[in-house]
Amino acid sequence: MSDSGRQHLDTTYQFSPKQALLGAQMLFVAFGALVLVPILTGLNPSVALFTAGIGTLIFQLVTRGQVPVFLASSFAFIAPITYSVQTWGLGATTGALAAAGLLYVAISFGIRVFGSGWLNRILPPIVVGPVIMVIGLSLAGVAINMATGVAGGNQIFPKGASLILATLTLIPVLVAVVAGKGIIRIVPILIGIIVGYIAAFIVGPIFGVNFINFDSINNAPWFAIPAFVAPEFNWAAILFILPVAIAPAIEHFGDIMAISGVTKRNYMEKPGIHKTLLGDGLATTAAGLFGGPPNTTYSEVTGAVTLTKSFNPAIMTWAAIFAIVLAFVGKLGGILSTIPMPVMGGIMVLMFGMVTMVGASVLINVKDLTDGRNMAIASVILVIGVGGLTIPFGENFVLGGIGLAGIVGVAINLVLPKS
Repeated sequence: MSDSGRQHLDTTYQFSPKQALLGAQMLFVAFGALVLVPILTGLNPSVALFTAGIGTLIFQLVTRGQVPVFLASSFAFIAPITYSVQTWGLGATTGALAAAGLLYVAISFGIRVFGSGWLNRILPPIVVGPVIMVIGLSLAGVAINMATGVAGGNQIFPKGASLILATLTLIPVLVAVVAGKGIIRIVPILIGIIVGYIAAFIVGPIFGVNFINFDSINNAPWFAIPAFVAPEFNWAAILFILPVAIAPAIEHFGDIMAISGVTKRNYMEKPGIHKTLLGDGLATTAAGLFGGPPNTTYSEVTGAVTLTKSFNPAIMTWAAIFAIVLAFVGKLGGILSTIPMPVMGGIMVLMFGMVTMVGASVLINVKDLTDGRNMAIASVILVIGVGGLTIPFGENFVLGGIGLAGIVGVAINLVLPKS
């Protein structure tokens, strides 16, 4: 039997020093994106590390250690988390995120009982694609503000110096994505952060700007319990966040199909898409209960699995354990807080655009995009979502943005007659 054949059969759940080393490598691959979401939304990166580890362990338990995936911070929730924290506070936001996980759970039970056909009818590509595009486009302003040194409407760093630093950060990320080979190609965010951090030491003195303050590192202890947040359950926040969960729930199907193709095993059938979605939902609920961002299966890690042919799910358990351990290293949080804002902005220019293009790629699956019905559905979703339409319901609840666009898209798809 060939070596590749033995690798495909080596999926039994077992632990070894080699698996531990590979697990550390998988966490390295996921690390950049994992900590990026909490940094952008105001959540705690150490809590995100902890909830990524806990969430992955929950997923492994639900799926009985059969699927080699790693769960961590979801980009889809960046805009709604930011708005929700500003409107209802951190506790209400994390409680709403926990509720979003329960929506995944409900969908998983619906699939178990009725199959997945009903979900495809309610959320076809013509609805899901534009909603994902709205997620990326609604974050474009955030990326540009960060790249130009603007935060909260205030010019924190000079615009010229910030743009130069953001550009110097973006260039290596582009090179890694387009021309990178092996592990370089699947860690573009981490490469961008490292190069941008170094560039800040060069650009800062030239323009007389101090981009990096080391006080947070000096003041941080080596061991620290992550700043967990007790959730609050606010119906306004919950109803605002819930519709956003539709898009990543659908993306889950694509992620499981991708890892199935890599390992040559049909995880859609065994353990079953209902169990993988259940694991994802419970992981997201657990993350919200601790104050972390929602979890999702990471395509970066799937890419690393493809590259290394490391198909044993125990590797992801090791990655989860390392994430939990790192969450209690206080100095790590201090280091992450020193990353200059324009560095993050340079990375986000590409990453948020790529989220938009993921949505566009979903639309490619639509047979006739020029059909009047399809054009109407996509157009309304995009304009409502990007335009920022909000509709108040009572005194304490406003529905808008991504959530409103998703709900309207689902409604129009169900009401409009097919050609």
